[in-house]
Amino acid sequence: MKYSKKERQLLLQQTIQENPFVTDEQLATKFHVSVQTIRLDRMELSIPELRERIKDVAANNFENEVKTLPIDEVIGEIIDIELDERALSIFDVGEEHVFQRNGIARGHHLFAQANSLAVAVINDQLALTVHSDIHFLKPVRAGNRVVSKAVVTGKDNDRNRTFVTVTSTVEGNTVFTGQFEMYRTKGKGEK
Repeated sequence: MKYSKKERQLLLQQTIQENPFVTDEQLATKFHVSVQTIRLDRMELSIPELRERIKDVAANNFENEVKTLPIDEVIGEIIDIELDERALSIFDVGEEHVFQRNGIARGHHLFAQANSLAVAVINDQLALTVHSDIHFLKPVRAGNRVVSKAVVTGKDNDRNRTFVTVTSTVEGNTVFTGQFEMYRTKGKGEK
């Protein structure tokens, strides 16, 4: 369906308000226009690009929730978190994150995203990684969006430990998994 500019811009605002994580490419497909047209519409409407929208959502929603580290020290952008339960972040892989000779993302970036998410999900002032068991399953390339999900799978309050599983995907395909054993200062006698 073809929309007038005014209709498209109104629908564009509504769509972004409902889902601030929608990409310009997805919007272009939805409205049957070019990506450039979407960018021009966003500029006219003073709607920031995706990266800025994500930062705004993260800063407004999660800055006071994450206790273990400042929100800007999390690798990737947290888009959902429930302390001691689960967390979700996204990381857009850029040219600066890949090996020049083959275009594959350096593993330490994927690990950093997963590890910082495992730290962030802990409801404590201090959380440190004691042990991790990680697996890289598929190569990740520049331009990929990595979605990482951390789930708290158990606690050992006698040893001040929390166990977190992190799964990272690109377009629904699992590219990284990790089991993290986290030390926390709270534990004995606390629930």
